[in-house]
Amino acid sequence: MTQPSTEWREHVAPDEAAHLVRVAKVIGELQRARSRKFGRGRALHRKQLLAAIGTLEVLDGLPDHARHGLFARPGRHRALVRLSNGGPEVQANRVPDIRGFALKVLDVSGEATFGGTADHQDFLMINQDRAPLTNSREFIDFMEAATPGPVSGVLHLFKAHGLAGRLGRLRELFGMLNRKFNGFAAERFNTVAPICCGPYAVRVRLAPAGSPPPGGRAKDIVADMRERLAVGSLTYNLELQFFVDEATTPIEDTSVAWPDAETPIVVAARLILPQQGVDAAAADAEAARFDPWGGLAAHRPLGEVMRARKVAYFESQKGRDAA
Repeated sequence: MTQPSTEWREHVAPDEAAHLVRVAKVIGELQRARSRKFGRGRALHRKQLLAAIGTLEVLDGLPDHARHGLFARPGRHRALVRLSNGGPEVQANRVPDIRGFALKVLDVSGEATFGGTADHQDFLMINQDRAPLTNSREFIDFMEAATPGPVSGVLHLFKAHGLAGRLGRLRELFGMLNRKFNGFAAERFNTVAPICCGPYAVRVRLAPAGSPPPGGRAKDIVADMRERLAVGSLTYNLELQFFVDEATTPIEDTSVAWPDAETPIVVAARLILPQQGVDAAAADAEAARFDPWGGLAAHRPLGEVMRARKVAYFESQKGRDAA
């Protein structure tokens, strides 16, 4: 059986500091452009679809390599969930998009990523097991091109690559966007970029627990969740997928899916969203800072994509007075 490894490595490019300055500039300009159009809001994952409260139960009897940070001991924590569309636009939910599942675990205590004490741990996930672009430089190039509008971003892909590359990137991007989304109750979500679990590196995933839920009761993905939570609870397994080696589970290349068959996976906790009226949590979730760097030092984000996200999220928080 494949064993988790602590031999992961991060790589810092010589010009990364200058690149991070550009990340802040591009994200800030994108956010200001969309805020002029839609009102103040986040740079990305702007459209909140639904918010919910729940409980995260860290399980007992975890293997030693999983028992770090939030998962060091069994227990129950309050949780806040924000479900969103991934893009900077405010558009109809039927339009293809990346879907976001942001989880804030409360009642946490431990050394924070930037020093001091953390009282929460954030996990930001999407309904994909990999990113559409290889690194943050490609992503920021695309975001800069897309600031005037989505069509400009698509044109950028044609200009930035040769014919084969253009068609390949477009097929890949639109294939991910147009992959059938069966609803927030039925899909698996993934951090895509890795974080620490003590001395190990992991990607964090959420997967519906038990038998797959019945098909959506409404065509609209928001109405589907509203109807489900109005009559009962939903349960998800929170899984840790462990790094094994650079070829199989790369730290820096988020466009590569970590294969289930070749990686140790531990169900570390269960997220329970009880029966509820979801509007009660909407204001709290919209105002909250969900940040991949928000939390425990034991779960520090890893890789250049995560370092770019640190700058991007802080810029976005400043742009909506939430920093």
